[in-house]
Amino acid sequence: MLLVLYRRNALPGGTFFFTVTLRDRAARTLVEHVDLLRAVYADTARRRPFRTDALVVLPDHLHALWTLPEGDGDFSGRWRAIKSGFVRGLAQRSLALARNERGEALVWQRRFWEHTVRDERDFAAHCDYIHYNPVKHGHALRPADWPHSTFHRYWERGVYAQDWGAREPPSTPSQGFGEP
Repeated sequence: MLLVLYRRNALPGGTFFFTVTLRDRAARTLVEHVDLLRAVYADTARRRPFRTDALVVLPDHLHALWTLPEGDGDFSGRWRAIKSGFVRGLAQRSLALARNERGEALVWQRRFWEHTVRDERDFAAHCDYIHYNPVKHGHALRPADWPHSTFHRYWERGVYAQDWGAREPPSTPSQGFGEP
């Protein structure tokens, strides 16, 4: 038996890129219940503060860029709260949830992808990746067309043009962004 030890770089006050995925990659649960996800996410951010620098919610996964408070490196606890709160909310909506032999709901993949952002260039590349993701997966013709994204906040601040990403993908590295 191969034992895999996961090491997380829980850098207090750090900035991190995340990919969090549903177990069923064909599901549309996140966008079908985006109101619930938003409420759970906001509640977690109130109880255990962090700054959301960028975010996109797709049908079966989401990408986020967070900055944690100084002296706090516990992003895993925050994701655990978001994931479990979302599952509890789905159950309260009387959705039939598949469960394992221990009774755990089989909604989310067990783990998540995490990357420590190294510098401003890395930050910008991950923002571009996040905001272009709905186009990459065929959910929109341009990032501005996808409603579940911080792209709109960036556009309002003048970071992106309204038609950014409509004609060609941003030049971001293809490796190391949490999904194939």
